[in-house]
Amino acid sequence: MYSLNGPSPDIAKNHQVRKKYTIQLGENELVLKELDLLNEDANVYKLIGPVLVKQDLAEANANVRKRIEYISAELKRLDGSLQDLEEKQHSKREAVQLRAAL
Repeated sequence: MYSLNGPSPDIAKNHQVRKKYTIQLGENELVLKELDLLNEDANVYKLIGPVLVKQDLAEANANVRKRIEYISAELKRLDGSLQDLEEKQHSKREAVQLRAAL
């Protein structure tokens, strides 16, 4: 059982995951800006395990954009989930206060 005054464990976990995705979004946006600065003939490498693998600039650009799109969608989903969790917690708090008033 958790305190009705503080955040529930689900809300705390949501905030933690959201923070992780927000950091990843910022990192990926920075990578995208760096990729946009490169010439079309520039060499781009991707770290896969312990190996750097050469990657086409257009492919790297597309991959980063897809990652940004995915992370943004996850952040929207987490926002909706957080709103639902907060509404549930608020209704539980009101129910407890109503019972206490009786």
